[in-house]
Amino acid sequence: MLESVERELVFRPVTAEWSGYSPAILNAEEHWITVGAEGERLHAWWIASPQAEFTMVFFHGARVNLSGSIYRLRAFRDAGFNVLAFDYRGFGRSSPRLPSEESVYEDAEAVMKWFESRVPDRRRRIFYGHSLGGPIAAEAALRGHGAAALVLESTFTSVSEMTHLSGLVTQRLDLLEKLQHLDLPVLIVHGAEDDLVPPEMAKRLYEAARGPKRLLLVEGMGHRWVAFRAKDAIFAQLRELTAQSATP
Repeated sequence: MLESVERELVFRPVTAEWSGYSPAILNAEEHWITVGAEGERLHAWWIASPQAEFTMVFFHGARVNLSGSIYRLRAFRDAGFNVLAFDYRGFGRSSPRLPSEESVYEDAEAVMKWFESRVPDRRRRIFYGHSLGGPIAAEAALRGHGAAALVLESTFTSVSEMTHLSGLVTQRLDLLEKLQHLDLPVLIVHGAEDDLVPPEMAKRLYEAARGPKRLLLVEGMGHRWVAFRAKDAIFAQLRELTAQSATP
């Protein structure tokens, strides 16, 4: 029972469509990706941008789903990226369940296998993890699904460091530990006034990253809307980080 409560508090799954959602905002190509031994399904969107050089795989955070991410995804497309975004099981229209660290990693693995048939060149891929999506994106990279860069926006070092009850935590989502085993370029973006995930965590993640790395602290911003305030700087730094990877 305690583990179920913990999983609910960590993932905060949202199934309802966001009130501001309209399919016409993106006109996304809809896909269903099979996952798990029971034949469950993940709801995914493929969003094409004309003449895109890179495709971004977006790993969303807690308390949101595809419908609530629509303006963020549109910004990625308008900046010149193809986008693949999906809902973990328990979120949106994906198969219902109470998510766990194990299940979201399994979801990411299923999505990556589908994605690699579309974009086989890892030099043309970018993984973007927002908040809770950060450790999920990093885990996908650790499992051998290469990318030109990893973007971590408003994310934490680990769940255990986000609570005073660290000894009881079963959903670790330890991003700090994962970064110590990754060599790909990393861009860390964080609100300088974030009162949910302390900016000090972003600095520690930056220190742990092993490959080429950038840290962008966005002044005046908290946990939300960081990408909207700093999108031009994010995309500029991301293109600099990926320039070398994209060279044949």
